[in-house]
Amino acid sequence: MRVPVSHAAKVLAVLAAGALSLTACGGGSSSAGSSPAAGNELGLITPGTLTVCSDIPYPPFEFEKGGEYTGFDMDLVREIAKGLDLKTDIKDVGFDGLQSGASLAAGQCDLGASAITITEERKKNIGLSDPYYDSLQSLLVPAGSPIKSKEDLAGKKVGVQQGTTGEAYARKNLPKDAQILAFPSDAELFPALQSGSVDAVLQDYPVNLGHTQGGKFDVVEKYPTDEHYGFAVKKNGGEALLKAVNAQLAELKKDGKYKEIYDKYFTE
Repeated sequence: MRVPVSHAAKVLAVLAAGALSLTACGGGSSSAGSSPAAGNELGLITPGTLTVCSDIPYPPFEFEKGGEYTGFDMDLVREIAKGLDLKTDIKDVGFDGLQSGASLAAGQCDLGASAITITEERKKNIGLSDPYYDSLQSLLVPAGSPIKSKEDLAGKKVGVQQGTTGEAYARKNLPKDAQILAFPSDAELFPALQSGSVDAVLQDYPVNLGHTQGGKFDVVEKYPTDEHYGFAVKKNGGEALLKAVNAQLAELKKDGKYKEIYDKYFTE
């Protein structure tokens, strides 16, 4: 466990630690007795609160349960906020506006946490943290489907999520006559597979894996794409927050909290 210190001292400490470019993860809500961010050194929209934008649902990274937002990303950002003596406020926004930087630039939130793959293209519009998760793409089909690989998708309808690296992978690697249909989120994508509107879904492996419960759907192929997720901040003016987030990620890996959260969501 980390020992609580005064808020101002903690902010200075995490900023200094962030300069070391350490890598790890964290989150949580502030203790009742903590003071608001003195001078708002992190440039938060609401002093004392880390406002987080996420495209929900996208289990196991973010989803709603019992009236609250939870998931791997949500647990991590709450631990990050806890380490900074901040409360958390989670907002549900569209992924396209989040990964493009529009939501952050518009002041909707301080931090984007939504299984955002770190890419050079995205770095042009948003600041991205040190990696906190390594991912794969995958192919999900109904159990018993004749589709066993991406080569079998010729002439088939394949669902992807709009604006994601999964969509980019599909458009680059699937047979030319595969019909690629983009959906706003997994909330529309998976039901399309359930109803037969698409023959397969290509998206992040952990998300597809979550849909295999019950045995009605199978992940038939995984695709190594060297993808790493990062938390996002606004391109200009988010530097202090980014350093603080990186320092907290490092601390959470060091003290074992990251592994505890990881094992909670990614034990097959």
